[in-house]
Amino acid sequence: MIFLSALTLGLLGSFHCVGMCGPIALAIPLKTNSWLQRILGGLIYNFGRAVTYAIMGAVFGLLGQGLVMSGFQQWVSIIMGAIMIISVLAPSLYKNRFDTEKSVFGFVGKLKMSLRKLFTQSSHTSLFLIGLLNGLLPCGLVYFAIAGAIATGSFFSGSLFMFIFGLGTIPMLLAVSLIGNMITLELRKKLTRVIPYAIVFIGVLFILRGLSLGIPYLSPPEKAMTVPDQQAEEIKPSCCH
Repeated sequence: MIFLSALTLGLLGSFHCVGMCGPIALAIPLKTNSWLQRILGGLIYNFGRAVTYAIMGAVFGLLGQGLVMSGFQQWVSIIMGAIMIISVLAPSLYKNRFDTEKSVFGFVGKLKMSLRKLFTQSSHTSLFLIGLLNGLLPCGLVYFAIAGAIATGSFFSGSLFMFIFGLGTIPMLLAVSLIGNMITLELRKKLTRVIPYAIVFIGVLFILRGLSLGIPYLSPPEKAMTVPDQQAEEIKPSCCH
């Protein structure tokens, strides 16, 4: 159910991505020899983004795993779910709290310079690298997905959550790369209105998961969310033995 929510967030969020990443998707240097070459190039670019998301998910999933090892799995799931819901219902609480433009300006500037160089090339390697770097660009929707990765409480699950999220964004962005901006701005605005509902829904799922109500697949019992002692021992560094 959690991974299905990642796919849903990716699919719905891709309409938002058309506005944010659409210009990049439109400009990527696809080979125009044939439609097969164009589709392959578009898939390679988007797979690069998904790989970056998976790496990010692994890092933040590892953070969540550390909290699980400390016995905070339920609270992590509840808190992350609550943050998702509050950020949608009361966005003013987060406005002007962090000046992301200033804090990441230098990084984003260097990233864009690297992207410009890659846009002068037309190869599968350059397309993959463009996708990798594109995945690092600041994006509010990705931050929500990262919160989900933390809440999974697992290195592997966090990586898989973010990778599936990335896969969910592929159909729309691939279509943009192949046939241009195929939907009007007005229609895109209407479709992006659904995204907040999806985020709240996913937040509720994580809260239910943390409450351990014993509902199969939705809110597993506490024992099912606890890392077994044997697994915990295997995760510990060998120097600790």
